[in-house]
Amino acid sequence: MKIVLTGAAGHLGGICRAPLAQMCDELVSTDLKDEIGDLAPNETYVKADIGDFDAMLSLLEGADQIVHFGSIPDEAPWADILHSNILSAYNIWESAYRHGVRRIVFASSIHAVGMHPKQQFIDTQVPHRPDTYYGLAKCFTEDLASLYWDKRGLETVAMRIYSVSGKPGNSRAVGSFLSDRDMIQLVQKSVTSPTTGFTVVYGVSNNDRCPVDNSKASFLGFRPVDNAEEMAGDIYASTPAQDHQNPEDMCHGGPFAVVPLGESGVDMIRKRSVRN
Repeated sequence: MKIVLTGAAGHLGGICRAPLAQMCDELVSTDLKDEIGDLAPNETYVKADIGDFDAMLSLLEGADQIVHFGSIPDEAPWADILHSNILSAYNIWESAYRHGVRRIVFASSIHAVGMHPKQQFIDTQVPHRPDTYYGLAKCFTEDLASLYWDKRGLETVAMRIYSVSGKPGNSRAVGSFLSDRDMIQLVQKSVTSPTTGFTVVYGVSNNDRCPVDNSKASFLGFRPVDNAEEMAGDIYASTPAQDHQNPEDMCHGGPFAVVPLGESGVDMIRKRSVRN
């Protein structure tokens, strides 16, 4: 099996590169960096822009599956999101279709449904309700993937990833935390599931306070093992209490529910950390 991994130089790509290499005969990793280190014996690296259709058409030739992590992983100006997160999605799904790729495993995001109230236990069929241009691009890609399944038989697993940060760093993450170990398991199950059609699954660990429902995607076999509740006491004692009047605390999208459109949510969070 040949797998193509986009966004290989990013955080999620870095977590999943080695496990993916162990699952396939050939792994082709790609990103915008000139090079990345520590390639597996069966891994090659190709510098490519996912917003370039011809580059994607060439890159995906001969692939069996694609693990698509490549995109701007933050809120950004519309023109940047359009190129890297929306046009790139068409480039990848259309190129995959032309080459007969079977399945795309796609890093969607909780931000596709980020404006839903956090107190609603949402499932994988809840309507889209994006919190940013970034979340809107995830909605577009999920709908594109659904269309390509319905009309062209190209499978997709859309992983709505919640909080991947190594360990939970605030009270929100006690419910939304996704450990690296569970992230790897989710990708592995998405790649190896016998059939998927078009499937949405939340990327979240086995947290006692998990605010999302994965029961409709249980056939994938994803059974997370880590639980942020083990760290809840220390987190609640060392971080500010949540404000029931603040959309940031009341919406699934967290800080992205209040960041101005086009402005970096990551920068906003970083500046707060420095002030605190």
